[in-house]
Amino acid sequence: MMLRFCLREVNMSRIFKPISLRTSTNVSTAFRGFLHRSSTIANVSNIPSSTSPVCSYNEWDHLEEVIVGRAEGATVPPLTVGIKGSTVEENWNFFSKYGGRNFPLDHVNKARAELDEFCSVLRREGVTVRRPDIVDFSVKYTTPDFTSTGQVAMPRDLLIVIGDEIIESPMGWRSRFFEYRAYRSLLKEYFNGGAKWTAAPKPQMSDELYDEEYMKYSVEERQKLATQGRFVTTEFEPCFDAADFIRAGKDIFVQRSQVTNNMGIEWMRRHLGDKYNIHVLSFDDPHPLHIDSTFNIIGPGIVLLNPIRPCNQINMFKKAGWKIVHPPKPMMPDDHPLWLTSKWLSMNVLMLDPTRVVVDKNEKSTIEMFEKLGIKTIPVSIRFANSLGGGFHCWTCDIRRRGKLESYL
Repeated sequence: MMLRFCLREVNMSRIFKPISLRTSTNVSTAFRGFLHRSSTIANVSNIPSSTSPVCSYNEWDHLEEVIVGRAEGATVPPLTVGIKGSTVEENWNFFSKYGGRNFPLDHVNKARAELDEFCSVLRREGVTVRRPDIVDFSVKYTTPDFTSTGQVAMPRDLLIVIGDEIIESPMGWRSRFFEYRAYRSLLKEYFNGGAKWTAAPKPQMSDELYDEEYMKYSVEERQKLATQGRFVTTEFEPCFDAADFIRAGKDIFVQRSQVTNNMGIEWMRRHLGDKYNIHVLSFDDPHPLHIDSTFNIIGPGIVLLNPIRPCNQINMFKKAGWKIVHPPKPMMPDDHPLWLTSKWLSMNVLMLDPTRVVVDKNEKSTIEMFEKLGIKTIPVSIRFANSLGGGFHCWTCDIRRRGKLESYL
């Protein structure tokens, strides 16, 4: 059945404005040893170099092109049961009071300046940077099932590149239903250049997708429910945020979260077929939302694992000889606003290649951790962009990395 919807109170020429342009000290030795071993034992597919403008298999190969999101038009999402299930209760009044309005202008302007500087740094490092179109996410829209306003253009949450294919995710929050519009110009360009472009089935996001009873439980009870596979999203229809997946060649890891359900994971498994292995991970986390501030792979066989969110399947990685690194406690002050996420964005870094990483310049202990790993740090400020919901990994989608499809398990 085709889902038809109408947009009300919307003037597209007003809101859619295209733009022209787009740890110990011996870890380093162990990491270099693993790199050497992986180059000889990894199962490298005999795949010719892709002519597609889109090609990326993991989170760490040499980065050639990336999409960096925009703070312009960022809007506070309305308070819904989906938002409640993914955020801490102390911020619910903020969403209730300001939902549908733009985030504070001064804060957005500072976040915009940080992202612009981030783009400049990437260009100096030899990376081609693309930006989405500017959209006013405060415009209200209505479908047959709900009414909402938008949120922000943060590409990692919506888009995932697997090989020469770019996939749009069927996101779990109503405030992100039309976020794909900001990327249409870029996606059409990539498609016309030879990339595969897939949009997962668009969810209805009717009330059946959300468990209204879920929020009646305490945080401790919800943590127990998570171990039983119960979250605020139901299995009414497939939904997932791309940021709940993280890639390591033939092996792709995903968590069942407040925005990614089992149907969404199964859709991805069937879509990708036998070429890739989908591994479902779980963590000790009452608010699972996007895997990259909990489990962030930074190289072949080396992963940052959040020390307060242990992984229930960690033995799989230990048996494969992976190096598990627990990042230090974040240094972000308590009075800095984080409406949509946690301080652990300190580990939400972007690898430019196995030897270079973009990291928050304020996170001195995290910088020291990478230095001990033998990885060069490129410090950039991102505190105000953090407040809008993401770190360097969240604010980007790597379009092209120089590398081949390999196996690391």
